[in-house]
Amino acid sequence: MLKRTFDIVASAAGLVILLPLLLIVAVLIKIDSSGPALFRQKRIGRNFVPFDLYKFRSMVADASHVGPAITAGHDPRITRIGGVLRKSKIDELPQLLNVLKGDMSIVGPRPEVARYVELFKDDFAVVLTVKPGITDYSSIRYRDEQSVLASYADPEAGYVNEVLPAKLALSKQYVRDRNLLVDLCTIFRTMYAIVLR
Repeated sequence: MLKRTFDIVASAAGLVILLPLLLIVAVLIKIDSSGPALFRQKRIGRNFVPFDLYKFRSMVADASHVGPAITAGHDPRITRIGGVLRKSKIDELPQLLNVLKGDMSIVGPRPEVARYVELFKDDFAVVLTVKPGITDYSSIRYRDEQSVLASYADPEAGYVNEVLPAKLALSKQYVRDRNLLVDLCTIFRTMYAIVLR
């Protein structure tokens, strides 16, 4: 109950405070490339219930139809403004709407698409006992996942065989550790990691 109250207050305050920035980013995306400002994708939430995750669009429209599900290195589908949004993590800010709606929490395991959840269903059975979140331990460890995946000859195989299992181990650790103090520390660590980058 305390976590949900924190999520509602934090996400509502964040949306109000960041509204000018959100509007500016939306306009810049529309100027930079054709297509909607927001990107919506089905992700798997708590207890395996799917939901629509919101992000600022950082790739060309219909990018999922012209390339793999993951992005690695200098993916040509990423727009000019999209590269900046990804590095600064500003593309994640619309997920505050998901938090306000109750699909997500501020802190929790990052939600995945169904195809990857099916590959590691036993692990996700543990991870998805809690709501997915905007950030957690794995978000900090893999804050530049795009560059990590670029080091693999086959980025998707690298993601499935090495990166995702490592992220799941960190997410399960968060599930074991979780409390309000851990969440606050994770938020500050995330902000520090972004600023440091």
